[in-house]
Amino acid sequence: MSKKTQIKGRTDGLVAENRRSRFDYHVEDTLEAGLVLEGSEVKSLRNGRANIAEAYAAVENGELWLVNADFPPYEGANQFNHDPKRRRKLLVSKREIAKLAQAVDRAGRTIVPLKLYFNDRGIAKLLIGIATGKRAPDKRETAKKRDWQRQKARILKEN
Repeated sequence: MSKKTQIKGRTDGLVAENRRSRFDYHVEDTLEAGLVLEGSEVKSLRNGRANIAEAYAAVENGELWLVNADFPPYEGANQFNHDPKRRRKLLVSKREIAKLAQAVDRAGRTIVPLKLYFNDRGIAKLLIGIATGKRAPDKRETAKKRDWQRQKARILKEN
């Protein structure tokens, strides 16, 4: 991986991951989207600082927007810094936007950001997923599976 794509302390380019989304939602389909960012936002991401845990994507007026994502201010930008919680436009084709809008119109579906990362060329990308919310019994089942996997790994490690 090139020096340009390396994040502070990481070598895989991952900036932020919404781990809670896999617990709260059944992710049916994923899609990679570009982001329209300001310079200080890119610098902040290269420092490995972002939070997409509370974020979601919404289709408005034929455009896809990332809402409520937190990209903290970059210290070196001073007065030219960005608004940390501003809405950011996502770059996807019109066909994909139409597909996402149609999926959201169906009951119980939402567009959830899963991962924020830099690709091989050093461009910031967001992996989004079309998801349906899990009910409490489903969440308990997910927790049971996770605990069993952890136990199984411990048992195999001891042998």
